[in-house]
Amino acid sequence: MNLALWTGAGLLAVVALIGGISKTFVPKEKLAAVQGGGWTDDVGVGFVKTLGVLELLAAAGLILPAVVDIAPVLVPVTAVCWVLLMAGAMITHGRRGESTYVMLNLIYLLLAAFVAWGRFGPGSFTG
Repeated sequence: MNLALWTGAGLLAVVALIGGISKTFVPKEKLAAVQGGGWTDDVGVGFVKTLGVLELLAAAGLILPAVVDIAPVLVPVTAVCWVLLMAGAMITHGRRGESTYVMLNLIYLLLAAFVAWGRFGPGSFTG
């Protein structure tokens, strides 16, 4: 169980890191031009950058608290936050008729829910 939870958190951290770097450092116009990035036309630059920073924090929050053994409860808390972020992403892509991205976000949401459930419950760092 522990290995599955670490793997899930690691995969989500990679996804969050890639998304966070792109949203934080790539110009909004370039993001809008790539497949699946059209949603950025509907929001301001500040919103995109804020999402990017949140994703960078999520990448760190899914791994670092457990690795350094400082407040490891932040891992499942971060996973719950990722569930909420993916719910928003699913709504955004759903409104745009981008069912492929809705399904991808659903996979990320389910993986984050698994990490949250496992780290709050049977795979807790305190147990």
